[in-house]
Amino acid sequence: MRPIDQLLQEYGASHQDATNKFIHWICVPAIMFSLVTMLFSIPFFTERTLFANWAFVFLVAALMYYFRLSFVMFLGFIVVGGLFLWGSSSLYVVLAEDAGKLALYAIAIFVIAWIGQFIGHKIEGKKPSFLKDLQFLLIGPAWLMHFIFQKIGVRY
Repeated sequence: MRPIDQLLQEYGASHQDATNKFIHWICVPAIMFSLVTMLFSIPFFTERTLFANWAFVFLVAALMYYFRLSFVMFLGFIVVGGLFLWGSSSLYVVLAEDAGKLALYAIAIFVIAWIGQFIGHKIEGKKPSFLKDLQFLLIGPAWLMHFIFQKIGVRY
């Protein structure tokens, strides 16, 4: 079995309850977006642009991880990461380029989404996978992506 399949299977073992799955479909992307947005709000070495910010640095590192697991997953996360980065940048512009306000929005989304995640796991009756291994923080989004790929008939 490929490493990506093992990781997705192990992650899926603690995500069987329909309510928990539903919560994850909302909260995992919200956490990803809020994390990208928080990182985007941190001052960078140069003027903050779409490709000159800490969020972009983080996304490149995450993409290297996904590339190791699956080239198709890597391509999917280029799209997802790009959309989150664009969303963060757009929100920054809407907020009159106020990085402090941007960070507050991101923190609020982050906290609310994590509360949702823990409620889902309380309903499930199982601890979140990342408590066992931190790499599951990146496998959660891949777990959702693999359902999308299966639905549209893309082998990952």
